[in-house]
Amino acid sequence: MILINLLPHREEKRRRKKIAFLVGIGAAAFAGALTVGIWYGIVQQLTSAQQERNAYLGSEIKKLEEQIKDVAALKSEIESLKSRQKAVEDLQTDRNVPVYLLNELVKQTPEGMYFWSVKQSGQILSVVGTAQTNERVSEFLRNTANSSEWLEKPQLVEIKVSGAQATDRTQKRLFDFSIRVSVKRPQEKPIPVAAPASGAAARTVAAPAAAKG
Repeated sequence: MILINLLPHREEKRRRKKIAFLVGIGAAAFAGALTVGIWYGIVQQLTSAQQERNAYLGSEIKKLEEQIKDVAALKSEIESLKSRQKAVEDLQTDRNVPVYLLNELVKQTPEGMYFWSVKQSGQILSVVGTAQTNERVSEFLRNTANSSEWLEKPQLVEIKVSGAQATDRTQKRLFDFSIRVSVKRPQEKPIPVAAPASGAAARTVAAPAAAKG
């Protein structure tokens, strides 16, 4: 027996294709929505984790800033203490400087040279006196320039023939001089006990008596 299909098969095929197409579109839309949902969840999770890390880093940064402030305050206190210590050391040194300077002048003064006035203004020492010869003044300048621990950079301000004459038989002329010399602080210098040298001290003390004649 021969069977003849009298139904509209072409329309049935079109309907099936349309249904399959709609099913495919639905499946694709579902898969896309599922993918977007999964990706959104992952992004949200990563964002949350990053926000937690940012919050942790922010708290740690605040702690470090507080520590930095503490370190800066400690450094400031240390510098203040150092400056105070230096000021105390300078005061201690300056208190004894006149004794050291007088002792140094006695040590560096050659024979035949006498001081009438010694004045200090800051780091400058002005010396006025009388010498038997110009060579005595030159020797004093060399001594203070080359071999002195407390004096440096001597400058001869003035030297002239003195009106006062020596009282001894030689009747040699005397020379009045004025010298300016800088004061320095030897680093880590042991503090000596000031003891006047007998010969030089005798010369300095005996000067007024020689000039009075």
